[in-house]
Amino acid sequence: MRDSTRHALERAAELTRNNRLVEAMTIAEPVIIAADEFESDEIRRWLNEHADDFTKEV
Repeated sequence: MRDSTRHALERAAELTRNNRLVEAMTIAEPVIIAADEFESDEIRRWLNEHADDFTKEV
């Protein structure tokens, strides 16, 4: 996964934890849509492995 993609997902997680879901989606959605099939698989794995990042204090 590209560093920029990981950074966008991490920022989206931070915003979600702070109840800023619309902003989180504004950052994450374009990155997810632009991903090719290989990066999409990596994103899916990352999201599964980091689900708590979106809901719990880090």
